[in-house]
Amino acid sequence: MISIKLSLCCLVIICALGCNVVSGDDDDEVTLTKFGTNIGPTIKFFYCYSCGYKRVFQEYVTILEQKYPELQIYGQNYDPSGYNMYFAKFLGTAKIIVILLIITGINIAQWIGQPQPFWWEWSLNNKFYSCLMIFFVCNAIEGQLISSGAFEIHFNDVPVWSKLETGRVPQPPELFQIIDNHIQMLYPKHESLEMNFNNN
Repeated sequence: MISIKLSLCCLVIICALGCNVVSGDDDDEVTLTKFGTNIGPTIKFFYCYSCGYKRVFQEYVTILEQKYPELQIYGQNYDPSGYNMYFAKFLGTAKIIVILLIITGINIAQWIGQPQPFWWEWSLNNKFYSCLMIFFVCNAIEGQLISSGAFEIHFNDVPVWSKLETGRVPQPPELFQIIDNHIQMLYPKHESLEMNFNNN
């Protein structure tokens, strides 16, 4: 009995941590070299966290910081448009509340003067399995709600690549070419980012 309670408590903690993913506050920042008061150009990645694109972003960080040491790299979750994010947040909160009610054995039907439903009685009698089922089913629904498939790239706040439009993530050579072209427009006197941006 004690082990079941401990397992349920761990499940509640996992639910609480899982809300950070749904909230879209996952914000990674990798700030690279800065010289004096001048700061190099920035590149921002907006990716679908639930699609597993955070790993792709981290791989690009490793590649870009080697080739462009003065480039500032930022990354964060791409929030889906419409009401999907609000529904996902609501579902995440409701999931935790229901699991807590099941763990504490509270009979909601008594509050409103109604007989206890069969499914709620089953949940109270099978707390561990019902909590697991609620947790994984709600997580699957939340993942579908916030899944955008996005991998958007902005260079100095200018959109330069959109997976939502092209249907794919850029290959490293493609991204290098995009960055080089923008650098040539911004800093025509410099051949690459390996040179300082300090004013002479």
